Amino acid sequence: MACPVQFLCRTLRTVGLVLLYYVFSIGITFYNKWLMKGFHYPLFMTLVHLGLTFCLSALTRRAMQCWTGKTRVVLSWNDYLRKVAPTALATTLDIGLSNWSFLFITISLYTMTKSSAVLFILFFSLVLKLEEPNPFLILVVLLIASGLFMFTFQSTQFNLQGFLMVLLASFIGGIRWTLTQVLMQKAELGLQNPIDAIYHLQPLMFLGLFPLFLYYEGLSLSNSDKLFRVTQLWPLLYSVFVLSIGGILAFGLGFSEFLLVSRTSSLTLSISGIFKEICTLVLAASLLGDRMSMLNWLGFAVCLCGIALHVGLKVYYSKNKNPSLRQLNSKSPELELPLLRRDDEDESAAENEEEEITLH
Repeated sequence: MACPVQFLCRTLRTVGLVLLYYVFSIGITFYNKWLMKGFHYPLFMTLVHLGLTFCLSALTRRAMQCWTGKTRVVLSWNDYLRKVAPTALATTLDIGLSNWSFLFITISLYTMTKSSAVLFILFFSLVLKLEEPNPFLILVVLLIASGLFMFTFQSTQFNLQGFLMVLLASFIGGIRWTLTQVLMQKAELGLQNPIDAIYHLQPLMFLGLFPLFLYYEGLSLSNSDKLFRVTQLWPLLYSVFVLSIGGILAFGLGFSEFLLVSRTSSLTLSISGIFKEICTLVLAASLLGDRMSMLNWLGFAVCLCGIALHVGLKVYYSKNKNPSLRQLNSKSPELELPLLRRDDEDESAAENEEEEITLH
């Protein structure tokens, strides 16, 4: 009688974590597009989000330290500047360009183009020998590339400037996630926990994006009535409140991704990501009126097939090789909330299917 109850509890927990991930991931996409309609300062918005994410990660680290009694890792300046700075720079450019593109393109074009990041992650993973080459990767590249071409071909809402911004963000995103994987797998740094990684990345990300903000938006924002030239207190408070929502969504997205992986598996996150893209496009078409032809939908389907094949290959090859020291331990006890703890050892053994984490 206990087995069906345990299975039901695991199923409800997984569904709940997936829905939590969807709320933050889809929510921040639509939030950014909505905000850019009336607030044309994407770099400043990103800076606010980075600052708030840093504060929330610091509070989370403090709570984790009180919960576990373990002192959190703090890197030396030498390791911080030499090993964390490249990852931080790639991350801030990826996020900044992605947010910037919402001034020019629709959510559907953004979602589809951003999916091409898998190509660049594969490329840089092969260059740094994090990924083992195999002939099926050629098919993955062809499917994703052809799907992207079909989606953008004769699109009625195509914008070249926004498209190039997202494509460049996807290219930098490939560098970002590859460097992030290397960074979190260096045991001597102690950044295996994503909360610690987020905490150390945010300050350098802020400093890396700040010069771009000053050059492109500094003068315009200083003369804008959105913040610095407001005549009444209420519009200023409203702007601060709206910008703060994005920071909470950004932090919640990273936290929900980690919870989903740590309590289920990387496969669950990858499959959830595929269905999330479908949900995003359907919502964009129904809520925002994004127009997509049959060829565009076919291209999206082809691209999803390529991503699904890549996920399947990762699962197959990870199950057929011995665990290595480079693999991440997704079962970190430090973020185990009381409601997410396993009830007994049998349930833990049933779910302990060790897989190499594919950073999403």
